[in-house]
Amino acid sequence: MDHLSNVAIYLTAAVLSVALMKRLGFAAVLGYLVAGVVIGPWVTGLIGEVERARELAEFGVVLLLFVIGLELQPSRLWALRRPIFGMGTAQLLATGTVLALAALAFGLPPALAAVTGLGLAMSSTAFVLQLLAEKGELGSTHGRASFAVLLFQDLAVIPLLAVVPLLASSQAMDGQSAALGVLKVVVVCGLLIALSRVVVRRLFDAVARTEVPEIFTATALLVVIATTLLMQAAGLSATLGAFLAGVLLADSEYRHEIEARVAPFSGLLLGLFFISVGMSANLGLLAREPFAVAGLVAGLMALKFGAMLAVAKAFKVGTKAALKLGAALCQGGEFAFILFGLARTQGLLAEDAADLLTLVVSASMALTPLAYAGAGKLARRLGAAKPAPAFDALGDAEHQVILAGFDRFGQIIGRILRAMRIPFTALESNPEQLALHRRYGHKAYFGDASNLDLLLSAHVDKAKLFIVAIEDVETSLRVCELVRRHFPDIRIFARARDRQHAYRLMDLGVDFIERELYHSSLHMTEQILVALGYRPARAKRAVLTFRGHDEKTLKKSHAFYKDEAKLIQTVKEAADELQTLFEADSGFANLPESAPGVEAEQAAS
Repeated sequence: MDHLSNVAIYLTAAVLSVALMKRLGFAAVLGYLVAGVVIGPWVTGLIGEVERARELAEFGVVLLLFVIGLELQPSRLWALRRPIFGMGTAQLLATGTVLALAALAFGLPPALAAVTGLGLAMSSTAFVLQLLAEKGELGSTHGRASFAVLLFQDLAVIPLLAVVPLLASSQAMDGQSAALGVLKVVVVCGLLIALSRVVVRRLFDAVARTEVPEIFTATALLVVIATTLLMQAAGLSATLGAFLAGVLLADSEYRHEIEARVAPFSGLLLGLFFISVGMSANLGLLAREPFAVAGLVAGLMALKFGAMLAVAKAFKVGTKAALKLGAALCQGGEFAFILFGLARTQGLLAEDAADLLTLVVSASMALTPLAYAGAGKLARRLGAAKPAPAFDALGDAEHQVILAGFDRFGQIIGRILRAMRIPFTALESNPEQLALHRRYGHKAYFGDASNLDLLLSAHVDKAKLFIVAIEDVETSLRVCELVRRHFPDIRIFARARDRQHAYRLMDLGVDFIERELYHSSLHMTEQILVALGYRPARAKRAVLTFRGHDEKTLKKSHAFYKDEAKLIQTVKEAADELQTLFEADSGFANLPESAPGVEAEQAAS
């Protein structure tokens, strides 16, 4: 029961604090930090077991790195290569060098000073992306640049997580033993790659065929946990293993579904992670040395802001965007907590120094919303600036078209789009259908398009067209309703199984509806008329006349299609009207000369 009461305290504090921060216009992450401070040992003392909370919360960071790894498709990295590997590298090296020199001045050994400087140079991915998303600025110039820099930082933290244990071991080992440590990293990573290719993908194939969502979720979490346990058993970082597992599954057809299943757990546990950070903030240290802490926080934020501003200008980012970019990334990040915690457990960093750095990073995160608001006001005072050259789009061009359903109907659409070099993301929930198309070289992802988290991970918000080619009527309607409600600006093209399905799609405001057998039936009818002796032009005109009349009737009857009696009456009236149209057209008044039975008809007349 003690554990349940602790959970209740966590949730209550989180809900109240996040609601308050949102009310005041601040990011939700700040609310988690405030909640941690309030329930921690330095304020109310409601939760005294900080270490146990931190152990559970660190799994949120593990899941975050796994999700980040899933996002690192080669195509996306290539599309953002300039801001990621250009601006990201420049920011990390410039800021890390200055901060490492400052750490040297405080008496840290050179290797540890370098790790400390690079750790402080990193910003909070969760904090910044949420801050920008809440303000609707992820698609802006500074939003795209922030994403690129944060992505490079996420990549850079992986070697740092591997280096810290090696630094600790090298203090007690000779050069040969250190080399063996590096070899161990290579061997374990190679084993992980082999297991991913041979075991993990086949495992997901088998689980997908069960068509049980809970089992798929459990399998995704099992892969993350098993990978972290493997890395820990080898004496390496658990977060490194989770990241590599995500990268190895980034080009899998199950990527979107895995991300959609894991993301809720990642978000919840990441919130708990920030609460644990707030709980572990040493407010006694702040009370004893307020000026020293304030000076370090101000120095960290000023150095990071200045370095990012200089890098942004070097890459020809406009002044307004550069100011906002510098303010957005001026705080320390969650990976600093991980690095400093790892360095402390490895005996590289004294506990007092780790507490001080944790407090400084936490305070810098808390002050970031104020710094960002100030940068926004300064940018507005500067007036309109020249628009900066647009970076490559966030994500790649395949996200311009999303195709839900890749069976006999959807794969025709996909083949034509691919032949015309129009990239798209295809989602298919039937693993057997998916396996069949994969054997023929067609690329599609396993996933349920009626899952909002899956659509978000597939970047539907950046797409122009959403094609619903799903055979099942109810699933098709759920997907269309979900997309129309959450992404009202996207155009929806939908496959209808029959007339009733089309009516219900019209209720949802679908832009373009295609009845699946409609055109094939019309085409066959045209060929039948030709076979009966009608001239091709006459047969074509008959089909076009029917099509125009039928589409007009469909739109007319949509208003009362739920009234069966009125609908039946309308259908009968439409049939009579169509017959009248054909009789009034002289081209259809008489049978063709070559039609079967013509002689008998003429004799009878």
